[in-house]
Amino acid sequence: MEIRAAETGDVEGAIALHDALAPYLVVTRTALTRRLQAPPELGLGTFAAVDAGEVVGWASTALIAGSDPLDGQLRVLVRPDHRGRGIGAKLLEATHEDLRAAGATTARVFADPSTVEWAARWGYRQTRQVHYAGIYPPKAPDVPGAPTGVELVALDQVDPRKLYEADEVAQRTKPGDAKITTRPYDDWLEGIWNSPSMVLDLSTAALYDGEIIAFTLGNGDHTKIWSQMTATMPEYRGRGLAKLVKCAALHRAAEAGVRGAYTANYDGNAPMIAVNEWLGYDRVATHAVLICPL
Repeated sequence: MEIRAAETGDVEGAIALHDALAPYLVVTRTALTRRLQAPPELGLGTFAAVDAGEVVGWASTALIAGSDPLDGQLRVLVRPDHRGRGIGAKLLEATHEDLRAAGATTARVFADPSTVEWAARWGYRQTRQVHYAGIYPPKAPDVPGAPTGVELVALDQVDPRKLYEADEVAQRTKPGDAKITTRPYDDWLEGIWNSPSMVLDLSTAALYDGEIIAFTLGNGDHTKIWSQMTATMPEYRGRGLAKLVKCAALHRAAEAGVRGAYTANYDGNAPMIAVNEWLGYDRVATHAVLICPL
């Protein structure tokens, strides 16, 4: 058994592990390969547990951009037939070390409820639940009529500065435990707009007088996508705009040949859960949101 920094040769094993245990997390070969080919960066670690040449465990870290104090997040997966051998503990320790080195003050993980007691050994406490849901995009209902003066466009057709400004509002007002303040434009441009993981052509904005009043942003590829953020600007909420942009994005995905679209919502986010139910999403999993100090 070897636990080490992940390598590009581990990609196929990692994809197989994710698809077997949590396909709704949307890990694509393209995104994972690019992540592993990039220069090492604290707070963006990736670790593999390998037994006889097979990937049997996987862990990754990330920093929550714009959080103050800086929050980290992580993911740990272990193949069921290799559990109970300390692999999860060693992977968790590796992620904690990486996040501490990056300056994160807390670690956050969305975990199977059966692991809550195990995670408590490291100081994790549960704050809430998050629900995952998925849909086959061609099953989406017809796109609702847009309000007078509202135009629907793909996100790759908008001014990135306008999307940045809308995303800043969305990040500060979204449900969650992290305290989001602001993210420098250049950092956002690199991490969102120019990220090869984003599917801007399959994402949608609602424009009114040339300004973004609602948007949905996805990442993944043209096989499966993850709804990273759907938001309506505060002064335009309650008008069905989230339903409108997300439905339009699902139609774009269907036309592009996407076979699966996934999303997640905190249990207290009733308006967005209602939107997803109207769209036809089916709940596929519920995780516990766990946080611990580093």
